[in-house]
Amino acid sequence: MNASEHALQGLIESILLLSSEPVPMPYLARITGTSIDDIKITLNQMIDTYLERDGGIVILEIAGGYQFATNRKYADILRPLFDQKKSERLTKSAMEVLAIIAYKQPIHVAAIDEIRGASSRGHIAILLQRGFIVPLHRLELPGRPMAYGTTQEFLKYFHLNSLTDMPKLNEIKEFQLESLSGE
Repeated sequence: MNASEHALQGLIESILLLSSEPVPMPYLARITGTSIDDIKITLNQMIDTYLERDGGIVILEIAGGYQFATNRKYADILRPLFDQKKSERLTKSAMEVLAIIAYKQPIHVAAIDEIRGASSRGHIAILLQRGFIVPLHRLELPGRPMAYGTTQEFLKYFHLNSLTDMPKLNEIKEFQLESLSGE
């Protein structure tokens, strides 16, 4: 690695370290005065280096950008250190509503209620408050119900780069069947 490549890696590390949000590649290119292709090559090298090192920090591509994160293998050890309040966790039913929205978006409350067989209005309010979903538009249906979809905050929380990174529904069903059969 030559001096300019080393300097670029150092600058990108500094930017990622200082940012509390995922940093998009075009922003890194603009700030560093480097082409997107060079940024992509450098980021891929950095990601590989951190993974090979297998230390406590990794670089993740999430929510359309790049961000430093702790290595998942230390999650169980670190979780108690950060006092996650129970109120910060989503209930099982709120997660169910969020999953329905993520997989079926745009979707309105009545359709969610029909899938669940229960009212979802309270969960919708919580998910809106947490910033995991947003109102998208009114549907051309009687009563013009509001359609909801997921946000960048949803992607960040679940460490996804895009919705295409979510497990496929048939994969989830296979996992559930394997769990039930004891395999």
